[in-house]
Amino acid sequence: MLTAATLTRIVATALEEDAPWGDLTSTTLLPSDARATADLAAREPGVFSGGDVFAAAFALTDPTITVDLHVADGDAFASGDVLASVSGSARSILTAERVALNFTQRMSGIATLTAQYVRAIEGTKARIVDTRKTTPGLRAFERHAVVSGGGTNHRYSLSDAVMAKDNHLAVLQRGGADLASALRDALQALPHTTHVVVEVDRLDQIEAVLAGGAHTVLLDNFSLEDLRAGVALIGDRATVEASGGVNLDTVGAIAATGVDVISVGALTHSARALDLGLDLRIDG
Repeated sequence: MLTAATLTRIVATALEEDAPWGDLTSTTLLPSDARATADLAAREPGVFSGGDVFAAAFALTDPTITVDLHVADGDAFASGDVLASVSGSARSILTAERVALNFTQRMSGIATLTAQYVRAIEGTKARIVDTRKTTPGLRAFERHAVVSGGGTNHRYSLSDAVMAKDNHLAVLQRGGADLASALRDALQALPHTTHVVVEVDRLDQIEAVLAGGAHTVLLDNFSLEDLRAGVALIGDRATVEASGGVNLDTVGAIAATGVDVISVGALTHSARALDLGLDLRIDG
């Protein structure tokens, strides 16, 4: 979740990284009283995300800077559109420019890619969700961007839900544990509100997972035929999630098998930064 405290902490860290002792170029070359206005302009179409982050980069650099956002997170825009305007000290605007753009370009790129996946499954019951394959330290921003694009967030961290994947099951099985019994024991030890997801890579694993009480069965790298069989086998006994081999060419067919959720790591680990620029003009 993108809270005000998280936003401020991440942006402040980025500003410190970029100008640890101030902006040497701007303070040396530009008059202290120079004023400027800058427009955040789209060089290509997309879906916007990161408005509050963009504004925070300038506010934390210089509280006297004014930022006017012309679009909201989740809004689509065309090439050439002006997405925001910034006014204030020329020195301060140029000091914050790169950090503001880096975040907004990254977040808008994720939102744009997510929107493409969401459009590709229109007419099905499936939802597009993200994964933990995020940039370390930037998860809150990147997952906010997924929501801006019409997607849904998966568990935020390892602390939020039980998600037993292939490596967890391998450890259990090596110890001789019965999967269904191990899952039932885990559920007894958990708060009743905790969601349990179990990943399987074969159809013959599903019944034991359901017997153990899993709330979601994740069908990993299944063929389309096996996805349809898995959906039929599970029925309404659990939520059905699909993962692996998901891209824009395959996601529509995966959704058509009847799965409830499709998790896509590419939303955050492979999204291209959108081409946005800050066009500055000197006032007066």
